Amino acid sequence: MPDGHPDLSGVWWRGADVGGRAPGAPAGPPRRRVGPPPVFFSSLYTPAAEAHAKTLGDKDDPTVHCIPTAFGTLNVSLFDVGAVGQIIQTPKFVVMLTETLHGYQIIPYDGRPHRDDQPPSNRGDAIGRWEGDTFVVDKTNFTDTSWISAEGRVSFHSDALHIIERYRRTNAKTLEIEATLEDPKVLTKPWVVPKQTLTLAPFDQLLQLDCADSTPESVTDAAAAAGPQKAPGKN
Repeated sequence: MPDGHPDLSGVWWRGADVGGRAPGAPAGPPRRRVGPPPVFFSSLYTPAAEAHAKTLGDKDDPTVHCIPTAFGTLNVSLFDVGAVGQIIQTPKFVVMLTETLHGYQIIPYDGRPHRDDQPPSNRGDAIGRWEGDTFVVDKTNFTDTSWISAEGRVSFHSDALHIIERYRRTNAKTLEIEATLEDPKVLTKPWVVPKQTLTLAPFDQLLQLDCADSTPESVTDAAAAAGPQKAPGKN
């Protein structure tokens, strides 16, 4: 960039979208994981939070109703619940776009503080700064109605959630991301997310991927709003 900082712009993924196989990946079923299971956000719940988690299930997952996660199902906030994201960098902002739920986050890095005029949100309020070649993102002011991730993993959080992310473009086609999530109301200690390595995709823009709320309640509401339906062939 003109200011001397690396340009993080590009479409980033792990080599494939959701359900796809990355180029060069071995054929056949995925290999069985060896060693202890990875530590996840909910693994660090306090006893009270763990007890509450046991009362929740798939039906309580906010993403069923097209509500974004607070972080990301694949441990990458740029993805949300998908597997592809796009970064657009300007001299004042880094804009992060998610393919799923068609969401975005605008991150200023001109020295301004967190906003104090906005209500809590699903993705939080983000500000950025540069530490050498690493772009550091600080996120606060989360609502407590979203989850950290989705798809069968109960991961509620509180309004005290605080996320620090570090983005580093190691070469033209590689982006490394590190993150730490703090939530003193529900966690016994901060969750240090395993380092994520993304590659530059062979296309330069995201496509629209809509979300449809298909829960029984939403289907019933939609049918009621449509009014009574006539049988085919009858007036």
